[in-house]
Amino acid sequence: MDKSNKIHPSRRQILESSAAMGLLSILGTGVLAKGAFAQPAVPQGTLSASHWGAFRATLDGQRISKLIPFEHDPAPSRCLPGVLDVVYSPTRIKYPMVRAGYLRDGVKSDRSKRGAEEFVRVSWDQALELVTKEMSRVMAEHGGNAVFGGSYGWQATGKLNNCRTLLGRYLNLFEKGFVSHSGDYSTGASQVIMPHVVGSLEVYEQQTVWPIVVKHSDIVVIWGADPVNTNQIGWIIPDHGGYVGMKALKEAGKKVIVIDPFKTETAEFFGGDWIAIKPQTDIAMMLGMAHTLYTENLHDKKFLEEYTTGFDLFVPYLMGEKDGKPKTAEWAASICDVPADVIKELARSFAKNRTMLMSGWSIQRQHHGEQNHWMLVTLASMLGQIGLPGGGFGLSYHYSNGGTPETGGPALTGITDGSKAGATPWLAESGSFSIPVARVVDMLESPGKTIDYNGKKITYPDIKLVYWVGGNPFTHHQDRNRMLKAWQRVETFVVQEIQWTPTARHADIVLPAATTLERDDIEQWGDYSLTGIIAQKKIIEPLFETKSDYDIFRLLSGKIGKEKEFTDGKKDSLEWIKTFYDAAAKLGQSRKMDMPAFDEFWKKGYVKFEPSKEGLEYVRYAAFREDPVFNGLGTPSGKIEIYSKNIEKMAYDDCPPHPTWMEPIEWLGSEKAKTYPLHVVTKHPLWRLHSQLAGTILRKNYTVKDRAPLWINTKDAEARGIKDGDIVRIFNDRGQILGGAVVTDKIRPSVVVCEEGSWYNPESPEKAGTLCKFGDPNLLTVDIGTSKLAQGNCGHTVIAQVEKFKGEAPAVTVFMEPGFKA
Repeated sequence: MDKSNKIHPSRRQILESSAAMGLLSILGTGVLAKGAFAQPAVPQGTLSASHWGAFRATLDGQRISKLIPFEHDPAPSRCLPGVLDVVYSPTRIKYPMVRAGYLRDGVKSDRSKRGAEEFVRVSWDQALELVTKEMSRVMAEHGGNAVFGGSYGWQATGKLNNCRTLLGRYLNLFEKGFVSHSGDYSTGASQVIMPHVVGSLEVYEQQTVWPIVVKHSDIVVIWGADPVNTNQIGWIIPDHGGYVGMKALKEAGKKVIVIDPFKTETAEFFGGDWIAIKPQTDIAMMLGMAHTLYTENLHDKKFLEEYTTGFDLFVPYLMGEKDGKPKTAEWAASICDVPADVIKELARSFAKNRTMLMSGWSIQRQHHGEQNHWMLVTLASMLGQIGLPGGGFGLSYHYSNGGTPETGGPALTGITDGSKAGATPWLAESGSFSIPVARVVDMLESPGKTIDYNGKKITYPDIKLVYWVGGNPFTHHQDRNRMLKAWQRVETFVVQEIQWTPTARHADIVLPAATTLERDDIEQWGDYSLTGIIAQKKIIEPLFETKSDYDIFRLLSGKIGKEKEFTDGKKDSLEWIKTFYDAAAKLGQSRKMDMPAFDEFWKKGYVKFEPSKEGLEYVRYAAFREDPVFNGLGTPSGKIEIYSKNIEKMAYDDCPPHPTWMEPIEWLGSEKAKTYPLHVVTKHPLWRLHSQLAGTILRKNYTVKDRAPLWINTKDAEARGIKDGDIVRIFNDRGQILGGAVVTDKIRPSVVVCEEGSWYNPESPEKAGTLCKFGDPNLLTVDIGTSKLAQGNCGHTVIAQVEKFKGEAPAVTVFMEPGFKA
């Protein structure tokens, strides 16, 4: 009998108590609300943290009653009530579970019933034995290249319970290796193209700091990004310093231009110019600006000559000498639907003023996405302001509060997987073999197929077993129906999760994981700033039969006789945590930074550092500009490569050696748009982190008649007889979903907007192409590589049609527990 109601607060109590603290108002009006920078006067409760920031938890008996924002957080996230509700949500996985058919028939079970068949509760020992037996069988019969260690996603914060690292650490104990992945869905195209262009990943680098931008920038362009929304979160614990910078920028009265098909929270906050560009045409607009700069002699010849290479090889394309099409502002306007005179005036004003081009990553998550950031760097090079205070470009102002001044504080180490993952496990290769992360479905459905990737050839292995922890591929991967079919080739699917996500519902074996609030850990505070270190203290014991990720893998390692190797002789979590802290403290002391002993730190809960003088004055590429020889970039030439000889040698037909406009496989200018005339933009949600927190009380803040929202332009809605609040069907030749209509003029015509991360909820799970009842937009998206160079995902390459749904809409069921069999 489930006695959980005796210790759980009601979900209504959680929401109301949090709302009383103002947590839900920080961004609720589309801007940084009045009072958003207020801090609690008195520290209360035990300190812990998450991807949304640090907080103090208070208890009412054995239950957590409130999460109170950390007193040093300048802009607490409004999502904290959801962080608490994860613990008590109806979607919580309580016990080890096995799909009924798999428990009965093993690998011979009917895999088409995944997602539809009931689960059976089993003991931990039985579940661990099932995983161990199957892992050993596959390793013995097929080798490590038949096991895919899938752990892509925003796993919970913490240096010990980093689930991708722990999974790799466990799988590496088998000594036959396993198949892993490289790259990520967020920046798949740019993190491959940027090393060719500027010699570094760029997308995960510190930016020119906000105080310098506020002081020196005359114009700030926010292109395809929404930092007012997305800086709520961090890969580790965010310090929310980006909000301090944005607030100062607004108060300084600097000109802010937002280029986006949707009027974002950021556009609302700054109230500046909003340019509603046609989706997937950003490079055309940039080329039109570049043509204006070149023909009006506004480009910085000296900068191009001294700091870049290949501009002379790019000019013939720009001027139309190769294809007979000069990339004029008029040419660009015919593609991007921004008036030619606007494009010209933007180019002129950028050249006359200190201009910072802040780009998001959305413009590279599309077909030929590599070209967009390459062209952005080229445009910034033509302006000649790279390395100057307040000028140049930045690709990470919207992510993890990039631009917050650094402190010089020590970086925390964490548990390792014993491979090449090192300090950046979400990017590095692990295991014995690796594929580009966005090609996982292609790999599953086509073993033996060879693809191109960044100058190499990769041949897909034949995967028999997938172990997934810390991610939700049945929400985040593209072309869901293709994925469902490909996944049936997998003999065994193990999922380790907190909630009954769509991925967990499609598993054979499900292992219940503890939440952040139910385990001890330690984490860095401030992704780029290194503001401090925070103790993530256990608030309550793990509920039901859940266990921490570390303990689950420790037990699995014990089943193969290698618990000692996995634990490295450590007795418990606190010993690991002390090891990580002591290493950081030793480094801090060498830098003359005051850090208390571990026991004192753990009692207080945090250590905080102040920004250094160097951190407050940091200008990206300033050293390169000062001495491009001594401080050369990591490219073959040591300069910014507008034309890449390395890429030229690869001879890819879909990635030329200089920035180039190429039509996407589908867009509003394609023939297919006659059938599917609306571009679907999948924006970041306001009340979630991708799919995290979808299964919580926060849903009541954004759903429309229990469906994920679909924003549609007033004219497009009128033409289809759609009114605000209607349930609509969005569909194309790949899939169909329901949504709740939000009719608005804050979106350009012929564009609709869904929130990515909405949970997949099939109406008839065993029927191919069935309707998604809640609104997962990845039933509609294209699953192809961005190009042969990067093989990134094309999540923004999608067109569809929308109609008012007729009849009685099926009930949403994905936020309830799946069926169980006694």
